[in-house]
Amino acid sequence: MTRPSSTPRPGTTWTTQLISLGETIVDSDDGDSPFGWRDLPAPRPNRETRRAARRAARRNR
Repeated sequence: MTRPSSTPRPGTTWTTQLISLGETIVDSDDGDSPFGWRDLPAPRPNRETRRAARRAARRNR
């Protein structure tokens, strides 16, 4: 088995172009990410955890 080569085979050519789509990233002042990412809310505890918390709350009354 031969290892892959980083050079193209004879007779083939690789052309690469860098294309700009003219997009501009604008940073907003309200703290949002310029890429549209937002902090996700904490996941809801599963049923077993919610039931245990209710039992503990009843015992502490």
